[in-house]
Amino acid sequence: MIPIVCLPLLFALLVPSPCAANFHEDFEIIWGRDGRAKILDNGTLLTLSLDKTSGSGFQSKKEFFFGKINMDMKLIPGNSAGTVTAFYLSSQGEEHDEIDFEFLGNLSGEPYTIHTNVYSQGQGKREEQFHLWFDPTADFHTYSILWTPKRIIFYVDGVAIREFKNLEVLGVKYPRRQAMRLYSTLWNGDNWATMGGQVKTNWTQAPFTASYRNFSAKACTRYPGSPSLSTSCSKSSHAYKYHEWLHQHLDAANRGKMNWVRKHYMIYNYCNDINRFPQRVPLECNLPY
Repeated sequence: MIPIVCLPLLFALLVPSPCAANFHEDFEIIWGRDGRAKILDNGTLLTLSLDKTSGSGFQSKKEFFFGKINMDMKLIPGNSAGTVTAFYLSSQGEEHDEIDFEFLGNLSGEPYTIHTNVYSQGQGKREEQFHLWFDPTADFHTYSILWTPKRIIFYVDGVAIREFKNLEVLGVKYPRRQAMRLYSTLWNGDNWATMGGQVKTNWTQAPFTASYRNFSAKACTRYPGSPSLSTSCSKSSHAYKYHEWLHQHLDAANRGKMNWVRKHYMIYNYCNDINRFPQRVPLECNLPY
């Protein structure tokens, strides 16, 4: 039986998924079922908590193959140093693909750090880090991942902070062959997350809690049991014409906003790390946006 989805159009095993979130329907708790992860308010709110015993996490029930993923998040307030709130797309296996947001906690009064990374076929090492220009613990803010055959764009409140283009023609690996689920986990990363591990988690502040609401996904979706999606969302499919996000790119105004963020709030760029890449930086680092 073909599952019922929000829109009446079905594209074989590929279906559009533009529905607003109900966390009961869209996600399952994979870590912290003992109460550290909670779905509240009739499925409109989800919280993850971390204490000295354990963290927590959830994953989407569906797998996505390209899409525009949005989630409103309110991060851990106060002294959250050592904690890591990860929000990411990932496939499975040693040669997995992954698109990462990781929010690194801080000492009270210090800015949060956003850690971003892109993996393709198990290879990452493409980290960029930013400080935020607002307090992400005072209210909810929207964090988005756009993943298309041509580019990956990370957004904060609709403002692009990073673009990673498909440069496979030049030999740069790009995640476009594996479907990915959406995950979020909250865990202790005090061996590296704050000042390279110099600041440890203060467990007297526990439990640490992050909150989620207003998930949405405009995406090509794979249901359990469907075959490989290696040709899905191709130019010949109806889905390619139907989904405007498949063609989304940064115009001059939005690129200008991104460049402003990168100039004023970027704190680490792998392309500038000559200690890490003493022979040569990765190929894409020598190309203009």
